[in-house]
Amino acid sequence: MSDFAEFVPPPECPVFEPSWEDFSDPLGFINKIRPIAERSGICKIRPPEDWTPPFACDVRNFRFTPRVQRLNELEALTRVKLNFLDQIAKFWELQGSRLRFPHVERKILDLYQLSKIVSSEGGFETVCKEKRWSKVASRMGFPPGKGMGSLLRSHFERILYPYELFQSGATLTVSTYWLTHREIKEPKTLHIFGSVPKMVGLEIVPAGKELGQYVLDFTYSEQMLQRPLCIPQIDLYMCLMCGRGDEEDRLLLCDGCDDSYHTFCLIPPLQDVPKGDWRCPKCVAECSKPREAFGFEQAVREYTLQSFGEMADHFKSDYFNMPVHMVPTELVEKEFWRLVSSIEEDVIVEYGADISSKEGGSGFPVRDGKRRLLGDQEEYANSGWNLNNMPVLEQSVLTHINVDISGMKVPWLYVGMCFSSFCWHIEDHWSYSINFLHWGEPKTWYGVPAHAAEQLESVMKKLAPELFDSQPDLLHQLVTIMNPNVLMEHGVPVFRTNQCAGEFVVTFPRAYHSGFNQGYNFAEAVNFCTADWLPMGRQCVAHYRRLHRYCVFSHEELLCKMAADPESLDVELAAAVFREMGEMMEEETRLRQSVQEMGVLSSEQEVFELVPDDERQCQKCKTTCFLSALTCPCSPEHLVCLHHAKELCDCPLGNKCLRYRYDLEEFPSMLYGVKSRAQSYDTWAKRVTEALAADHKNKKDLIELKVLLEDAEDRKYPENNLFRRLREMVKEAETCSSVAQLLLSRKQRHRSVEYRYTLLLCHTDVYELLENVEDFHERAQVALADELPDSSKLQALLDLGGGLDVELPELPRLKQELQQARWLDEVRVTLAEPHRVTLELMKRLIDSGVGLAPHHAVEKAMAELQEILTVSERWEDKARACLQARPRHSMLTLESIVIEARNIPAYLPNVLALREALHKAKEWSAKVDAIQDALDLRLSRVYTGVAVLSPRVDIGFYGNSKGKRKRVKELLEKERGGLDLEGLSDLDESYEDACDPATVVAAFKSKEQKEVEDIHSLRAANLAKMAMSDRIEEVKFCLCRKTASGFMLQCELCKDWFHGACVPLPKTGSQKKLMGTAGLQSNSKEAKFLCPLCQRSRRPRLETILSLLVSLQKLPVRLPEGEALQCLTERAMGWQDRARQALATDELSSALAKLSVLSQRMVEQASTPRKQPRKTPLVPRSLEPPVLDLSPPAKAQLEELMMVGDLLEVSLDETQHIWRILEATHPPSEERFLQVMEHVWNALDRRVQLRVPLPDNIQQLCTAVAEEWDNIPQATINSLINTV
Repeated sequence: MSDFAEFVPPPECPVFEPSWEDFSDPLGFINKIRPIAERSGICKIRPPEDWTPPFACDVRNFRFTPRVQRLNELEALTRVKLNFLDQIAKFWELQGSRLRFPHVERKILDLYQLSKIVSSEGGFETVCKEKRWSKVASRMGFPPGKGMGSLLRSHFERILYPYELFQSGATLTVSTYWLTHREIKEPKTLHIFGSVPKMVGLEIVPAGKELGQYVLDFTYSEQMLQRPLCIPQIDLYMCLMCGRGDEEDRLLLCDGCDDSYHTFCLIPPLQDVPKGDWRCPKCVAECSKPREAFGFEQAVREYTLQSFGEMADHFKSDYFNMPVHMVPTELVEKEFWRLVSSIEEDVIVEYGADISSKEGGSGFPVRDGKRRLLGDQEEYANSGWNLNNMPVLEQSVLTHINVDISGMKVPWLYVGMCFSSFCWHIEDHWSYSINFLHWGEPKTWYGVPAHAAEQLESVMKKLAPELFDSQPDLLHQLVTIMNPNVLMEHGVPVFRTNQCAGEFVVTFPRAYHSGFNQGYNFAEAVNFCTADWLPMGRQCVAHYRRLHRYCVFSHEELLCKMAADPESLDVELAAAVFREMGEMMEEETRLRQSVQEMGVLSSEQEVFELVPDDERQCQKCKTTCFLSALTCPCSPEHLVCLHHAKELCDCPLGNKCLRYRYDLEEFPSMLYGVKSRAQSYDTWAKRVTEALAADHKNKKDLIELKVLLEDAEDRKYPENNLFRRLREMVKEAETCSSVAQLLLSRKQRHRSVEYRYTLLLCHTDVYELLENVEDFHERAQVALADELPDSSKLQALLDLGGGLDVELPELPRLKQELQQARWLDEVRVTLAEPHRVTLELMKRLIDSGVGLAPHHAVEKAMAELQEILTVSERWEDKARACLQARPRHSMLTLESIVIEARNIPAYLPNVLALREALHKAKEWSAKVDAIQDALDLRLSRVYTGVAVLSPRVDIGFYGNSKGKRKRVKELLEKERGGLDLEGLSDLDESYEDACDPATVVAAFKSKEQKEVEDIHSLRAANLAKMAMSDRIEEVKFCLCRKTASGFMLQCELCKDWFHGACVPLPKTGSQKKLMGTAGLQSNSKEAKFLCPLCQRSRRPRLETILSLLVSLQKLPVRLPEGEALQCLTERAMGWQDRARQALATDELSSALAKLSVLSQRMVEQASTPRKQPRKTPLVPRSLEPPVLDLSPPAKAQLEELMMVGDLLEVSLDETQHIWRILEATHPPSEERFLQVMEHVWNALDRRVQLRVPLPDNIQQLCTAVAEEWDNIPQATINSLINTV
């Protein structure tokens, strides 16, 4: 299988769910399913739902030390690769070089695969000679071309070929390939002696056919040996190949043994002197020593269940980056097989395996006298499925072994974590095993049936021969795993399953199995053997004998012990023992005769069961001897089985002694006992089978059936299926005789179908009743086949069936369908009236529907109800969240919820409350609109209802509404800078998109400050215009942005001047009573002019806004005007507090009092009749001095307050008070009065200017107007007065 192929899960093994009746006999049930289950080697058993044994381990005191598992060392092929690469790396390290794995096609070159392929193609020299490197590249999966063959040859020659030469023993030999094809760099000083090799006394001797190697034989002449050596100290180091000590720069000194070699004398020669430590070929040979047998290390740390679980869960959640319970089992499985096949990734896990329950305590309740069993623990402690009981059940073979064999008779415990695994193995003595997962995440199993066991072994030996060369019994060590997909590719059948908590997994004799844990879990396992295992057990001992493997117990001893007490055996077991005893006796007789024929004459009986097992093991095959053994006086402590009689020692066979447990004559009596026990059962079983299979003519008498049953109970025959069928037959026969009479007497109901045949024998009057039953049956089948159950039809059938004195099988189902029909009717009626469909009603209907039997109509109605309930709950939660939201949602959000929830056919109180809140919000908005219409709140269409309440952002902008609107928007976009104030001030965007209330309030405050700063700047700029008298014709005024002309008015807020024709003139509260002089003078001081740019609305009173705000706060709705009203109110009230504090000072309070006195006096004067009424009210009296004289600080404070108060779009009394005080501090000026008169002159120019020249001063103007007064129509005068 390709290293990169994704793991494909094998087919699932059988899963069995026994009934309580089957579950009551564990080994009987396993024997029942064996024909099916053993085909897959493993099977899974799910106990009945109510079978939930309590976990009995002492969790606090349970401690264990787990094993350490490196995942990529478990898999056979991966371990072979790792061993190979480790040897290569060690070889080059000893050569003074550090191995760096080459990369080909962006991935690490698989040197092991390259070595195997080149070897299969005939070796390096053959591949080079026949130019097969392209074929090698193709077999390795590389694309053709790109010089891939040459590249692989280069890597092989550089890395693998020197190692292969070393492995073949050719380290000190010369390859003909190297001699003929490789150019060896040699010192220049040797060129005079001809071509290489140049070695003193060198003779090339053939060393064998392999690789065409030649041994270098060093022969030194006698003259050379007798020649005196006068060598300097440095020349003491001589090359062991050529015998010379020259070329010191090319002479290598071994760091291990101090031997010397020239670089060019080595095979293959070295091009350069190694940089690191270098070892000679003899020292390098150390790396060829066999490796130690692979096994798992024990972890250093000791764990409790809690600490191990924390570690395991942390590992899994970190590895998969998700909670442990959310990782799919398929993902863990694929990742496990990827990791075990990966050389690059080294993942280490720990596994608490093979923990004896004697030490840690079983997970099942046990009767050990240490703890008192409470509640249902007694039941589970006695259960046959309790793994402490299963090996010693009556039908189990292991119950006849007295000693507690850990792991076989005594359960072992397993605490697993993610990826911890158990490798391919079969159980000791090829026994059954059963594993129960107490709790935790699943355990994934793989099984191979017994008939494919040898096939699996041969495949693993074929694919990983290196491992089996060093460990022939590798598969018995539980340390090697192989990918199931690899085995399946080679024809080995593999099956899998996921064992969940509370489930059993059974493995069958000689069934190889392996697996891994999906996560943190706790399992318990034990072995058991039934009668059918005995032949497999005998074969296993023979197999162990061939492998020289120790036995756990003596199979012969077990058989003899069972045969010695046949009455204690289960009859099926007795039959199996009888057959096995016969086979064993034949073999033992043959072996003893063979030994006697060899010349062994002496014999002696010995009670082998009293000899410890390790003292009666065959010296050759390690089998535990019982029936016989051979000893010799030369070594009395040693013995052999009769199969290896010649392997004991070299002494003559006549000196040896045959030791036996039973004489051959004793065997027949032992055999007779088990035979009698088995044959009695066989006879009984044959008679019972005939009775059960008899036809009508050959039926047995009831008395005969009772005798068979009593015989089985007395002899304690097994409670198998045959026994149970006989008991049921007797019980049925006893009741059958009275059924007809009871039925015809109408005193008791019976099942018509089961007893039909018997009733016909009893009485012919039953025919009529049976016909009625058949008619009922046909009608019931038609009714039950209806697509939609009809309650009326079903009720009629139930009434009919109730009148028959027969227990009808259709009645329960008819009752079920009647319940379903009535439920469906209730659902149909309920959904027809949506206003009655509450959430509680739907839940009640669903709860009552859950208890009904399955039916597609019920399921459809349940799905519809569940969908309506889910949608209703979702919208109820959404409506509740909107009602409780802080900050509150907008009207659009609420309205969208109400509209979408409108079509839900259910009564939703929260949605209705939301609808009522939305209705009140709309009423509030209508109320606001009514107030706006009443007060004419918006003077200009430029401003929306929200914008008119917000601080100005358009101070200093003139022009028509469209142009002004555009410039304001551009200004906002320029100044926004990350804070979205469109909801607060933008004139086009909706307020719905504004930020949360806190952000809006903060933006409002910021704009307040900006508004004050802007109005200060604008006032200063407008006042500066009057200083440009020399260029007054260039200065722009008014909304029309033209020069000064005609009658001009100055805005008290922005201080700009406006043409009388461009703006509406200020109105006074008593303008209808201006005909009196006092009225003119009084109102002339109180009338304040604010231009349309400064006064955007009619300014409602603060009390009106407060009432609106209070009513808004009661609504769970966020309206556009909400935050604006709140901010405006807070601003107005803050200004009002400051104004009141200022007016409460002594200076200003006295000024207000003085104004009040003067106002009262003016009222009295106005009510006093004049002696000489004035001819015209336009003629002024003498100009009056200022009424009040304030200090500069007080006056500046009032002016600042007046400016801020004029910015407010709220009507406050304090603004009038401050205005009166400020007006009283300004002296009347001639210029001011002149403006009024000029306005009058301009209005009358068509009547006056035609006859009277333009006046030069105020007096002439007044005189001219007075002369024309009587000629002016009253309507014109009224218009002038209103204008002024």
